[in-house]
Amino acid sequence: MTDPRLLPRPGPGFVLRRLSTGDLAEFQSYRQDTELGRYQGWLPTPDEQARTFLAEMSQAPFPNPGDWVQIAIAEPEHGLLIGDVGVYMDEAATYAEIGFTLARSAQGRGIAAAAIRELLRLIFECTSAERVIGVTDARNLPSMRLMERVGMRMTATSQAVFRGEACVEHTYTLTRADARP
Repeated sequence: MTDPRLLPRPGPGFVLRRLSTGDLAEFQSYRQDTELGRYQGWLPTPDEQARTFLAEMSQAPFPNPGDWVQIAIAEPEHGLLIGDVGVYMDEAATYAEIGFTLARSAQGRGIAAAAIRELLRLIFECTSAERVIGVTDARNLPSMRLMERVGMRMTATSQAVFRGEACVEHTYTLTRADARP
């Protein structure tokens, strides 16, 4: 089970916390943005399905080997949801994969980089993962720049098919050793 002391986790201009059903309006607002979701593994969903997902994530263990767990990125003042980060831990807990989405209204202020840095600290503090990866479409320049800003390095490039379309994906990696201050 998740240690309740892990979240919430504040940072400059954000707080990482559990998602909740009270986040539905904000969650649906950015998750319905087709351009924002262009390179994401998720698709827009009806409200009832989104509400069920939020309820599940509010209770999901973290880390949860073999499953993705979504964590809220919220404004610190009122707790308003402005994005979310996903963490997948492999079954053996040797590596984690991350993904992230930030509402357009919250972009351009350094919040995503600060939140991802805090997420990386959280992963290395509470798991045995030796590395964290992020995979992005080569056309998703903002995602690539963000991963580079937080210290991840491109370690692989591969051909892929995403949503029925051929593409090139880049894998970025941060090792536990490289994450040490």
